[in-house]
Amino acid sequence: MKTWNGISRVAVAIAPAAFAAALAAPTAAQTVTFARDVAPILYESCIQCHREGSFAPMSLLRYEDARRYASAIRYRVANRMMPPWHVDQTVGIQRFANDASLSDDEIRTIVAWVDQGAERGNDADMPPVPALPEGGAWQLERMLGRAPDVVIRTTPYSVEAQGQDQWWNPGTEWAPLAEARWMMAYEFKPAYPNGLKVVHHGHTNVVFAGTGDPNAEDGGRRTVAVAHYGVGKAYEVFPDGVGMRLPAGEATVEWDIHYSSLHVDDPVPNDVVEVGLWLYPEGEPAPEIATEGEVLFRVDRINGHDRPLARGNDILIPPHGYQVLQGVHVLDQPALISSFRPHMHTRGKEMSIEAIYPDGRREMLGKVDDYKHVWQLSYDFEEDAKPLLPQGTVLLFTSVFDNTADNPLNPDPDQWVVFGRRGPDEMSHMWVGITYLTEEQFEEIRRRREQTPVALSH
Repeated sequence: MKTWNGISRVAVAIAPAAFAAALAAPTAAQTVTFARDVAPILYESCIQCHREGSFAPMSLLRYEDARRYASAIRYRVANRMMPPWHVDQTVGIQRFANDASLSDDEIRTIVAWVDQGAERGNDADMPPVPALPEGGAWQLERMLGRAPDVVIRTTPYSVEAQGQDQWWNPGTEWAPLAEARWMMAYEFKPAYPNGLKVVHHGHTNVVFAGTGDPNAEDGGRRTVAVAHYGVGKAYEVFPDGVGMRLPAGEATVEWDIHYSSLHVDDPVPNDVVEVGLWLYPEGEPAPEIATEGEVLFRVDRINGHDRPLARGNDILIPPHGYQVLQGVHVLDQPALISSFRPHMHTRGKEMSIEAIYPDGRREMLGKVDDYKHVWQLSYDFEEDAKPLLPQGTVLLFTSVFDNTADNPLNPDPDQWVVFGRRGPDEMSHMWVGITYLTEEQFEEIRRRREQTPVALSH
């Protein structure tokens, strides 16, 4: 066990062969049933999506439905395809606040249930069906106990079925704030349920006029990136004492919505996306630490410079081949990392974020080794597990692309692949939830963690 930045960190390795053997090992003599053993797992981890009227392909609320799909459930659970959670569990920090993965015991239970004949069991053993929010409701309203303070909407867009990638970039109105306010959370909400089937990812910016440097090339405009969305990542709640400042005055909302309907059989007419913003109370003092939420660090650009380029010149993946790209970002002040979200397309295989400390030590913070373009998941560290990084730390980002026939999502391994916005093209960047700190704030967090070290095991 090593201790870095006052935190004891432990990585737990599980050999694939050992795990496969464990699945095949005999279970308890008692027959595994849906009512007593499987339903509690499905109700806890699956039915938020797998229920009537949702965007998921089947409901798993009732035994009859789960029994019909038992073989498919076994395969996807045993291979850790469902619930979607693609972190490499052998390296990096393994404490995540939003960990959706099933435990080894839960996987063994579901596998045993199917192998034993998928029996129903005694209805008296069935757990009560959880109270589920109405489809299309704000998820954060339930978590935070109140509706959003500000709601903004796109203008309608009709999405054709089985179409090419489509983008919608409208500009909409912003109701001016009487005074500057601090935002504490946001939620990006495609229309339920059909919008959820076609909105792949999106970004929402509020552009304020006259709040920046009047001598700047943009004429003093200030752009605040208020919300980001990817399939599987709909909202963000900033840590206590952290906020995003929204200036008062006139502004416009700029949207960048990526629709993907290649595998959708029916058109989605007049789709509207909503974004809700939750604000700190009026008159409440400014948060201790200001953040701009997720920051885009690109590794699809030359020499690792943290600035956007018109083209990802480094991406050139040969037919039936692989490519590895790396990029760096140097922290010019201390920082706390709260989350990371890889973004690649169909040839994307792996992406990782690693810290190289000023004294030369290296630490893998997180790695996704089974990336799936159809899921744009954010991996949110638990509060005491968030990497605390001193000024001068180098963040090293590594992406691996697989353009071979072994990649099940590869649309055509015979093609050369270059940078582009379409799904069949490629991108390579990581959205990192980062809060920049003063030296005093850094030292305060470091001292607190030294007093209460936590083992960061899964």
